[in-house]
Amino acid sequence: MDFSEKRNVTRWIIIAVSFSIVLLILWNTYTFFVFFKDEERAKMEYWAEAQNVVMTSDLDADLSLPQTILSHNTTIPIILTDEKGNIISANNVDEMVLKDKALARRMLLKLKKENDPIVTEYVKGKFQYIYYGDSSLLNKLKYYPIALVLIIVLFGGVVYNYYRSTKMATQNKLWAGMAKETAHQIGTPLSSLIGWLEIMKADNVDETTIAEIEKDINRLQTITDRFSKIGSEPALAMLDVVAETAESYDYLKSRFGGQVSFSFHAPKHAIMVSLNQALHSWTIENLIKNAIDAMRGRGRLTVRIEEDAKFVKILVSDTGKGIPKKQFTRVFEPGFTTKKRGWGLGLSLTKRIVEDYHKGKIKVLHSEVGKGTTMQVSFKKQNVS
Repeated sequence: MDFSEKRNVTRWIIIAVSFSIVLLILWNTYTFFVFFKDEERAKMEYWAEAQNVVMTSDLDADLSLPQTILSHNTTIPIILTDEKGNIISANNVDEMVLKDKALARRMLLKLKKENDPIVTEYVKGKFQYIYYGDSSLLNKLKYYPIALVLIIVLFGGVVYNYYRSTKMATQNKLWAGMAKETAHQIGTPLSSLIGWLEIMKADNVDETTIAEIEKDINRLQTITDRFSKIGSEPALAMLDVVAETAESYDYLKSRFGGQVSFSFHAPKHAIMVSLNQALHSWTIENLIKNAIDAMRGRGRLTVRIEEDAKFVKILVSDTGKGIPKKQFTRVFEPGFTTKKRGWGLGLSLTKRIVEDYHKGKIKVLHSEVGKGTTMQVSFKKQNVS
Protein backbone atom coordinates (compact mmCIF):
# COMPACT_ATOMS: atom_id res chain seq x y z
CA MET A 1 0.00 0.00 0.00
CA ASP A 2 1.55 3.33 -1.10
CA PHE A 3 1.44 6.64 0.77
CA SER A 4 -1.62 8.05 -1.04
CA GLU A 5 -3.63 4.86 -0.38
CA LYS A 6 -2.66 4.96 3.32
CA ARG A 7 -3.71 8.60 3.48
CA ASN A 8 -7.12 7.78 1.92
CA VAL A 9 -7.64 4.89 4.40
CA THR A 10 -6.72 7.20 7.31
CA ARG A 11 -9.11 9.85 6.03
CA TRP A 12 -12.00 7.35 5.85
CA ILE A 13 -11.18 6.04 9.33
CA ILE A 14 -11.32 9.61 10.70
CA ILE A 15 -14.65 10.20 8.92
CA ALA A 16 -16.07 6.92 10.27
CA VAL A 17 -14.94 7.70 13.83
CA SER A 18 -16.35 11.24 13.61
CA PHE A 19 -19.66 9.89 12.32
CA SER A 20 -19.76 7.34 15.16
CA ILE A 21 -19.11 10.08 17.74
CA VAL A 22 -21.94 12.18 16.28
CA LEU A 23 -24.32 9.22 16.42
CA LEU A 24 -23.28 8.54 20.02
CA ILE A 25 -23.92 12.17 21.03
CA LEU A 26 -27.34 12.13 19.31
CA TRP A 27 -28.25 8.83 20.98
CA ASN A 28 -27.20 10.14 24.43
CA THR A 29 -29.19 13.32 23.84
CA TYR A 30 -32.26 11.26 22.93
CA THR A 31 -31.76 9.10 26.04
CA PHE A 32 -31.55 12.20 28.26
CA PHE A 33 -34.65 13.61 26.58
CA VAL A 34 -36.67 10.44 27.25
CA PHE A 35 -35.37 10.29 30.85
CA PHE A 36 -36.30 13.91 31.62
CA LYS A 37 -39.70 13.48 29.93
CA ASP A 38 -40.45 10.48 32.16
CA GLU A 39 -39.24 12.47 35.18
CA GLU A 40 -41.59 15.34 34.31
CA ARG A 41 -44.46 12.88 33.82
CA ALA A 42 -43.85 11.48 37.31
CA LYS A 43 -43.61 15.03 38.71
CA MET A 44 -46.97 15.91 37.11
CA GLU A 45 -48.57 12.78 38.51
CA TYR A 46 -47.40 13.83 42.01
CA TRP A 47 -48.73 17.32 41.30
CA ALA A 48 -52.09 15.90 40.18
CA GLU A 49 -52.31 13.78 43.32
CA ALA A 50 -51.49 16.80 45.50
CA GLN A 51 -54.14 18.83 43.66
CA ASN A 52 -56.69 16.08 44.23
CA VAL A 53 -55.83 15.90 47.95
CA VAL A 54 -56.27 19.65 48.37
CA MET A 55 -59.65 19.59 46.60
CA THR A 56 -61.05 16.59 48.50
CA SER A 57 -59.62 17.11 52.04
CA ASP A 58 -61.46 18.48 55.04
CA LEU A 59 -60.89 22.10 56.08
CA ASP A 60 -58.96 21.09 59.22
CA ALA A 61 -56.68 18.61 57.40
CA ASP A 62 -52.92 19.17 57.28
CA LEU A 63 -52.23 20.23 53.65
CA SER A 64 -48.69 21.48 54.07
CA LEU A 65 -47.12 18.66 52.01
CA PRO A 66 -49.59 18.82 49.07
CA GLN A 67 -49.34 22.61 48.97
CA THR A 68 -45.54 22.40 48.99
CA ILE A 69 -45.67 20.02 46.01
CA LEU A 70 -48.05 22.35 44.17
CA SER A 71 -45.94 25.45 44.85
CA HIS A 72 -42.69 23.86 43.71
CA ASN A 73 -43.82 23.61 40.07
CA THR A 74 -42.52 26.84 38.53
CA THR A 75 -41.41 25.63 35.09
CA ILE A 76 -44.06 23.31 33.63
CA PRO A 77 -47.17 24.98 32.10
CA ILE A 78 -50.43 23.36 33.26
CA ILE A 79 -54.08 23.80 32.29
CA LEU A 80 -56.83 22.09 34.31
CA THR A 81 -60.13 21.36 32.50
CA ASP A 82 -63.41 19.65 33.26
CA GLU A 83 -64.89 16.72 31.35
CA LYS A 84 -66.31 19.08 28.70
CA GLY A 85 -62.94 20.71 28.05
CA ASN A 86 -63.73 23.96 29.84
CA ILE A 87 -60.68 25.57 31.43
CA ILE A 88 -60.92 25.63 35.23
CA SER A 89 -57.49 26.94 36.19
CA ALA A 90 -53.93 27.23 34.93
CA ASN A 91 -50.41 27.29 36.28
CA ASN A 92 -47.26 28.86 34.74
CA VAL A 93 -49.32 30.26 31.86
CA ASP A 94 -49.32 33.95 30.90
CA GLU A 95 -52.40 35.73 32.28
CA MET A 96 -52.83 37.61 28.97
CA VAL A 97 -53.28 34.23 27.26
CA LEU A 98 -55.93 33.12 29.74
CA LYS A 99 -57.91 36.35 29.34
CA ASP A 100 -58.21 35.78 25.58
CA LYS A 101 -60.41 32.73 24.91
CA ALA A 102 -58.90 32.10 21.46
CA LEU A 103 -55.34 32.23 22.80
CA ALA A 104 -56.30 30.03 25.74
CA ARG A 105 -57.80 27.41 23.40
CA ARG A 106 -54.68 27.57 21.22
CA MET A 107 -52.52 27.05 24.29
CA LEU A 108 -54.65 24.09 25.38
CA LEU A 109 -54.31 22.45 21.95
CA LYS A 110 -50.54 22.94 22.13
CA LEU A 111 -50.37 21.19 25.50
CA LYS A 112 -52.58 18.35 24.25
CA LYS A 113 -50.07 17.70 21.43
CA GLU A 114 -47.07 17.69 23.77
CA ASN A 115 -48.26 15.19 26.39
CA ASP A 116 -51.15 12.86 27.23
CA PRO A 117 -53.40 14.30 29.97
CA ILE A 118 -53.48 13.08 33.56
CA VAL A 119 -57.04 12.20 34.65
CA THR A 120 -58.09 12.72 38.28
CA GLU A 121 -61.40 11.78 39.98
CA TYR A 122 -62.06 14.50 42.56
CA VAL A 123 -65.69 13.36 43.27
CA LYS A 124 -67.21 9.96 42.64
CA GLY A 125 -67.95 9.92 38.89
CA LYS A 126 -66.51 13.43 38.36
CA PHE A 127 -63.23 13.82 36.51
CA GLN A 128 -60.77 16.58 35.76
CA TYR A 129 -58.06 16.60 33.09
CA ILE A 130 -54.59 18.01 33.66
CA TYR A 131 -52.83 19.04 30.47
CA TYR A 132 -49.19 19.97 30.79
CA GLY A 133 -46.40 21.02 28.46
CA ASP A 134 -42.66 20.53 28.36
CA SER A 135 -40.45 22.61 30.60
CA SER A 136 -37.96 25.11 29.18
CA LEU A 137 -35.12 22.68 29.96
CA LEU A 138 -36.83 19.90 28.01
CA ASN A 139 -37.51 22.24 25.08
CA LYS A 140 -33.84 23.21 24.97
CA LEU A 141 -32.86 19.56 25.05
CA LYS A 142 -35.37 18.86 22.27
CA TYR A 143 -33.69 21.33 19.89
CA TYR A 144 -30.14 20.48 20.92
CA PRO A 145 -29.72 17.70 18.28
CA ILE A 146 -30.81 20.15 15.56
CA ALA A 147 -28.24 22.68 16.76
CA LEU A 148 -25.64 19.92 16.91
CA VAL A 149 -26.40 18.79 13.34
CA LEU A 150 -26.16 22.39 12.11
CA ILE A 151 -22.79 22.80 13.84
CA ILE A 152 -21.60 19.55 12.27
CA VAL A 153 -22.81 20.66 8.83
CA LEU A 154 -21.02 23.99 9.30
CA PHE A 155 -17.87 22.24 10.46
CA GLY A 156 -18.11 19.85 7.51
CA GLY A 157 -18.48 22.80 5.15
CA VAL A 158 -15.39 24.46 6.62
CA VAL A 159 -13.39 21.21 6.32
CA TYR A 160 -14.61 20.70 2.75
CA ASN A 161 -13.70 24.25 1.74
CA TYR A 162 -10.29 23.87 3.38
CA TYR A 163 -9.71 20.56 1.61
CA ARG A 164 -10.91 22.00 -1.71
CA SER A 165 -8.79 25.15 -1.41
CA THR A 166 -5.76 23.05 -0.42
CA LYS A 167 -6.35 20.78 -3.40
CA MET A 168 -6.71 23.76 -5.73
CA ALA A 169 -3.55 25.34 -4.30
CA THR A 170 -1.69 22.08 -4.92
CA GLN A 171 -3.03 21.95 -8.48
CA ASN A 172 -2.05 25.57 -9.06
CA LYS A 173 1.47 24.86 -7.85
CA LEU A 174 1.61 21.84 -10.15
CA TRP A 175 0.42 23.82 -13.20
CA ALA A 176 2.81 26.67 -12.35
CA GLY A 177 5.71 24.25 -11.93
CA MET A 178 4.90 22.52 -15.22
CA ALA A 179 4.61 25.87 -17.00
CA LYS A 180 7.97 27.11 -15.69
CA GLU A 181 9.64 23.81 -16.52
CA THR A 182 8.17 23.95 -20.04
CA ALA A 183 9.52 27.49 -20.49
CA HIS A 184 12.92 26.32 -19.26
CA GLN A 185 12.96 23.31 -21.59
CA ILE A 186 11.94 25.40 -24.62
CA GLY A 187 14.57 28.01 -23.81
CA THR A 188 17.57 25.78 -24.56
CA PRO A 189 16.69 24.70 -28.14
CA LEU A 190 15.33 28.20 -28.79
CA SER A 191 18.71 29.75 -28.07
CA SER A 192 20.26 27.24 -30.46
CA LEU A 193 17.71 28.10 -33.17
CA ILE A 194 18.53 31.79 -32.84
CA GLY A 195 22.20 30.95 -33.34
CA TRP A 196 21.46 28.86 -36.44
CA LEU A 197 19.34 31.69 -37.80
CA GLU A 198 22.32 34.03 -37.60
CA ILE A 199 24.44 31.47 -39.45
CA MET A 200 21.79 31.23 -42.18
CA LYS A 201 21.78 35.01 -42.54
CA ALA A 202 25.57 34.98 -42.89
CA ASP A 203 25.32 32.27 -45.56
CA ASN A 204 22.86 34.45 -47.55
CA VAL A 205 19.99 31.97 -47.36
CA ASP A 206 16.80 33.09 -49.09
CA GLU A 207 15.32 36.06 -47.17
CA THR A 208 11.77 34.73 -47.41
CA THR A 209 12.80 31.50 -45.70
CA ILE A 210 14.71 33.42 -43.02
CA ALA A 211 11.73 35.73 -42.43
CA GLU A 212 9.36 32.76 -41.89
CA ILE A 213 11.81 31.04 -39.55
CA GLU A 214 12.25 34.33 -37.68
CA LYS A 215 8.46 34.56 -37.23
CA ASP A 216 8.35 31.06 -35.75
CA ILE A 217 11.25 31.82 -33.43
CA ASN A 218 9.52 35.00 -32.26
CA ARG A 219 6.41 32.92 -31.70
CA LEU A 220 8.35 30.42 -29.58
CA GLN A 221 9.83 33.29 -27.59
CA THR A 222 6.31 34.61 -26.93
CA ILE A 223 5.15 31.17 -25.78
CA THR A 224 8.20 30.83 -23.52
CA ASP A 225 7.52 34.28 -22.06
CA ARG A 226 3.90 33.31 -21.37
CA PHE A 227 4.77 30.08 -19.58
CA SER A 228 7.45 31.78 -17.52
CA LYS A 229 4.88 34.23 -16.14
CA ILE A 230 2.58 31.49 -14.76
CA GLY A 231 2.93 31.18 -11.00
CA SER A 232 4.44 34.62 -10.51
CA GLU A 233 2.94 38.10 -10.39
CA PRO A 234 3.09 39.49 -13.94
CA ALA A 235 3.91 43.13 -14.67
CA LEU A 236 0.85 45.10 -15.83
CA ALA A 237 0.85 48.21 -17.97
CA MET A 238 -1.75 50.65 -19.28
CA LEU A 239 -2.55 49.31 -22.75
CA ASP A 240 -5.23 49.80 -25.37
CA VAL A 241 -7.34 46.66 -25.06
CA VAL A 242 -8.81 47.22 -28.54
CA ALA A 243 -5.40 47.25 -30.23
CA GLU A 244 -4.06 44.34 -28.18
CA THR A 245 -7.13 42.19 -28.89
CA ALA A 246 -7.08 43.09 -32.61
CA GLU A 247 -3.42 42.07 -32.86
CA SER A 248 -4.09 38.60 -31.47
CA TYR A 249 -7.23 38.30 -33.62
CA ASP A 250 -5.33 39.21 -36.80
CA TYR A 251 -2.57 36.72 -36.02
CA LEU A 252 -5.04 33.83 -35.66
CA LYS A 253 -7.19 34.92 -38.59
CA SER A 254 -4.17 34.63 -40.90
CA ARG A 255 -3.59 31.05 -39.73
CA PHE A 256 -7.16 29.73 -39.56
CA GLY A 257 -8.62 30.72 -42.89
CA GLY A 258 -10.50 28.35 -45.11
CA GLN A 259 -13.95 27.45 -43.86
CA VAL A 260 -14.02 29.73 -40.79
CA SER A 261 -15.64 33.14 -41.38
CA PHE A 262 -13.99 35.77 -39.12
CA SER A 263 -15.46 39.14 -38.10
CA PHE A 264 -14.22 41.78 -35.64
CA HIS A 265 -16.23 44.69 -34.23
CA ALA A 266 -14.79 47.24 -31.81
CA PRO A 267 -14.93 50.95 -30.96
CA LYS A 268 -12.67 53.17 -33.08
CA HIS A 269 -11.11 54.83 -30.03
CA ALA A 270 -8.60 53.43 -27.56
CA ILE A 271 -9.84 51.87 -24.32
CA MET A 272 -7.14 51.78 -21.66
CA VAL A 273 -6.94 48.78 -19.36
CA SER A 274 -4.23 47.49 -17.01
CA LEU A 275 -2.92 44.45 -18.91
CA ASN A 276 0.02 42.16 -19.36
CA GLN A 277 0.51 42.02 -23.13
CA ALA A 278 1.76 38.42 -23.37
CA LEU A 279 -0.92 36.99 -21.07
CA HIS A 280 -3.76 38.94 -22.67
CA SER A 281 -2.83 37.69 -26.13
CA TRP A 282 -2.79 34.18 -24.65
CA THR A 283 -6.34 34.73 -23.33
CA ILE A 284 -7.65 35.83 -26.73
CA GLU A 285 -5.89 32.99 -28.54
CA ASN A 286 -7.27 30.39 -26.12
CA LEU A 287 -10.83 31.67 -26.57
CA ILE A 288 -10.57 31.84 -30.37
CA LYS A 289 -8.93 28.40 -30.66
CA ASN A 290 -11.59 26.93 -28.37
CA ALA A 291 -14.29 28.46 -30.56
CA ILE A 292 -12.70 27.05 -33.73
CA ASP A 293 -12.40 23.61 -32.10
CA ALA A 294 -16.08 23.77 -31.09
CA MET A 295 -16.99 24.45 -34.75
CA ARG A 296 -14.59 21.73 -35.94
CA GLY A 297 -12.91 24.23 -38.22
CA ARG A 298 -16.09 25.26 -40.01
CA GLY A 299 -18.46 28.09 -39.08
CA ARG A 300 -18.66 31.77 -38.16
CA LEU A 301 -16.49 33.35 -35.46
CA THR A 302 -17.15 36.85 -34.17
CA VAL A 303 -15.08 38.94 -31.77
CA ARG A 304 -16.78 42.04 -30.37
CA ILE A 305 -15.58 44.67 -27.93
CA GLU A 306 -18.23 46.61 -26.03
CA GLU A 307 -18.00 49.16 -23.26
CA ASP A 308 -20.07 50.96 -20.67
CA ALA A 309 -19.21 53.58 -18.09
CA LYS A 310 -17.06 51.25 -15.95
CA PHE A 311 -16.23 48.10 -17.89
CA VAL A 312 -15.00 46.92 -21.27
CA LYS A 313 -16.24 43.53 -22.47
CA ILE A 314 -14.69 41.20 -25.03
CA LEU A 315 -17.17 38.73 -26.51
CA VAL A 316 -16.05 35.72 -28.56
CA SER A 317 -18.96 34.00 -30.34
CA ASP A 318 -18.99 30.85 -32.44
CA THR A 319 -21.53 28.67 -34.24
CA GLY A 320 -20.23 25.43 -32.77
CA LYS A 321 -21.73 22.57 -30.80
CA GLY A 322 -22.60 24.68 -27.72
CA ILE A 323 -22.34 23.96 -24.01
CA PRO A 324 -25.13 22.53 -21.78
CA LYS A 325 -26.17 25.01 -19.08
CA LYS A 326 -25.11 22.68 -16.25
CA GLN A 327 -21.54 22.83 -17.58
CA PHE A 328 -21.27 26.65 -17.72
CA THR A 329 -19.03 26.75 -14.63
CA ARG A 330 -17.44 23.31 -15.03
CA VAL A 331 -15.72 24.27 -18.30
CA PHE A 332 -13.31 26.39 -16.23
CA GLU A 333 -12.32 23.53 -13.92
CA PRO A 334 -8.82 22.06 -14.42
CA GLY A 335 -9.04 18.75 -16.25
CA PHE A 336 -12.59 19.22 -17.56
CA THR A 337 -12.81 18.78 -21.33
CA THR A 338 -15.27 17.58 -23.95
CA LYS A 339 -12.49 16.75 -26.41
CA LYS A 340 -11.28 13.18 -26.78
CA ARG A 341 -7.64 14.26 -26.69
CA GLY A 342 -7.95 17.42 -24.60
CA TRP A 343 -6.17 18.10 -21.30
CA GLY A 344 -8.81 20.49 -19.98
CA LEU A 345 -6.30 23.23 -19.14
CA GLY A 346 -7.07 25.94 -21.72
CA LEU A 347 -10.10 27.59 -20.12
CA SER A 348 -8.92 27.01 -16.52
CA LEU A 349 -5.65 28.75 -17.42
CA THR A 350 -7.58 31.52 -19.19
CA LYS A 351 -9.73 32.03 -16.09
CA ARG A 352 -6.63 32.31 -13.94
CA ILE A 353 -5.06 34.86 -16.29
CA VAL A 354 -8.23 36.96 -16.43
CA GLU A 355 -9.36 36.81 -12.80
CA ASP A 356 -6.20 36.28 -10.76
CA TYR A 357 -3.72 38.32 -12.78
CA HIS A 358 -5.92 40.99 -14.39
CA LYS A 359 -8.71 41.12 -11.74
CA GLY A 360 -11.31 40.74 -14.48
CA LYS A 361 -14.19 38.32 -14.98
CA ILE A 362 -14.79 35.53 -17.48
CA LYS A 363 -17.97 33.55 -18.00
CA VAL A 364 -20.12 31.71 -20.50
CA LEU A 365 -22.47 34.55 -21.44
CA HIS A 366 -24.76 32.46 -23.61
CA SER A 367 -24.75 29.01 -25.15
CA GLU A 368 -27.23 26.76 -26.90
CA VAL A 369 -26.48 23.16 -27.79
CA GLY A 370 -26.11 22.79 -31.55
CA LYS A 371 -26.16 26.55 -32.18
CA GLY A 372 -23.09 28.08 -30.58
CA THR A 373 -21.51 29.79 -27.60
CA THR A 374 -20.57 33.32 -26.53
CA MET A 375 -17.75 33.74 -24.01
CA GLN A 376 -17.38 37.07 -22.22
CA VAL A 377 -14.27 38.61 -20.67
CA SER A 378 -14.72 41.89 -18.81
CA PHE A 379 -12.12 44.30 -17.43
CA LYS A 380 -12.46 47.46 -15.42
CA LYS A 381 -11.66 50.53 -17.46
CA GLN A 382 -8.88 52.85 -16.33
CA ASN A 383 -9.22 56.61 -16.39
CA VAL A 384 -6.17 58.10 -18.03
CA SER A 385 -5.77 61.82 -17.45
